Amino acid sequence: MAFTTFSRVFRSTFHIQKRLESTVASLTKDEILILLRPPFSNWSNIVREAEKVVGYPTSFMNLRCLLSDEFANLALYLRKLVGSNHLVMQTAKNVLYGDSKNLQPWGLIILLLSKSVKTTATNSTDIYQQQRDLAELTEMIRTGHLIHRGIVNVPFSKRSKSTESAIFGNKIAILLGDYLLVTANGMLAGMKNPDILYLISTALRDLSESEFLGDRDGQNMPLPGKPKISKNDLNITFDTTSMNADDILGKPRKEWTARTVYNGVSLLGRGCQSAMVIGRQSHETQNYAYQFGCHVGLAWQAASELQKLSSDSKDQFCLASAPVLFALEDNPELYKIIDQAKNDVNDVDYEDLKFNILKTDAIDKTRFLYEDHAKKAMSFIDNIGENESVDMIKKLINTF
Repeated sequence: MAFTTFSRVFRSTFHIQKRLESTVASLTKDEILILLRPPFSNWSNIVREAEKVVGYPTSFMNLRCLLSDEFANLALYLRKLVGSNHLVMQTAKNVLYGDSKNLQPWGLIILLLSKSVKTTATNSTDIYQQQRDLAELTEMIRTGHLIHRGIVNVPFSKRSKSTESAIFGNKIAILLGDYLLVTANGMLAGMKNPDILYLISTALRDLSESEFLGDRDGQNMPLPGKPKISKNDLNITFDTTSMNADDILGKPRKEWTARTVYNGVSLLGRGCQSAMVIGRQSHETQNYAYQFGCHVGLAWQAASELQKLSSDSKDQFCLASAPVLFALEDNPELYKIIDQAKNDVNDVDYEDLKFNILKTDAIDKTRFLYEDHAKKAMSFIDNIGENESVDMIKKLINTF
């Protein structure tokens, strides 16, 4: 009886296997590759849903850029750095293979926002070519800035054969970052729109000023301000022209907001605002778009920093991130750990610092920071429109 049952199961399994082999044999190469592709995370699935809404996969670089002779030459030299620990390679890996922690789809947000409103000229939600170019050049400026930040400071007195890869990597980081920024600026000039040129230029100014806010170590990595007692830390602004370093540094929420806005969130906000300018929306809608973009960027940054500190990873984290600043406010004695390694943040005992941060309420405050900015972002997008694109934007905010 047992043998008969086994025989039936074997024959059934054999026939199923044969049918599978027959099915696989009829598939094309591309279909087989799709089947073998690893499953996407929930975040990746939402991004792909959003790309379907705007009509095509988004990217920080188009084929014209990738296939140009200039980029081909840079890529050839970039291969020489593969395997080294230079920061430009870490940046490239984050850009190409990053997950939701370090790769936020800014261009996709701009395109979804563009599609969420009806243009006054055609009364449709079609995306203009200039809005596509705007999304692309925003990503390119952001990526070029990240690559420039990967430059390693090698003192002249310490240069030797052992530092050749670092010096060579610096040259590539400068060339590659410059190429992306110049290409993006060329696209910006090609729009021939003075309003957009002014808005994106203010964001570029903010990116430059971000490198001079507060103290830095020898590698130009940011150091947190010495904690101060403050009662007006919640009074924040996105107006970078009115920010005063003396009134910001040492006050956790103000300092974190200022650093994050300067360091790229301003670019996302101005990109969203520019998309509304191209769509000929009212000044009120343009302002809503700017506020929306800033709050989205701040929410994502808070979520990213929260993930790094609440996970089991032993990787280094930014000393000017929200959890660190909130922990310093709760326990100012922790500043001594950072102050002792102010010449090189790599000398900080990150494991010990993380242990002490987790003993404070910094994680809860950072989580509230994310929820607060996510809620405000959704309130501004509700003022702009209500359709499939807006629903997809809300999914992206809540899934991060």
